[in-house]
Amino acid sequence: MSTIRYTTDHEYVRIEGEAGVVGITDYAQNLLGDIVFIELPPIGETLVKGAEAATVESVKAASEVNAPVSGEVIEVNTSLQETPGLVNEDPFGRGWILKIRLSDAAELESLMDETAYLDFVKTLA
Repeated sequence: MSTIRYTTDHEYVRIEGEAGVVGITDYAQNLLGDIVFIELPPIGETLVKGAEAATVESVKAASEVNAPVSGEVIEVNTSLQETPGLVNEDPFGRGWILKIRLSDAAELESLMDETAYLDFVKTLA
């Protein structure tokens, strides 16, 4: 069983073993529209919670993807370089953006669980 946590900026982190899989939510990809380019961070980069981790460009706008937790980038989804639309098609599956080795798992406690996130999204309508 995996644990998924969400930010108010519509990023998610799904814990798989000791890694966190980071992406944007379905709500975010819907707001952005067709995604045409994603700038990925280099493997080995140390990210700080809340700092820019990647950039997503869509037909509507460019948007920063902020790190939901701190840690080291251990893998990036290179499939997105040729097929950035995977984020639109499957944001929680094939559209993941990067994997991070968490430096402080306690940071997860400050993020929303799925119920809280869905309630948050309802307030935005």
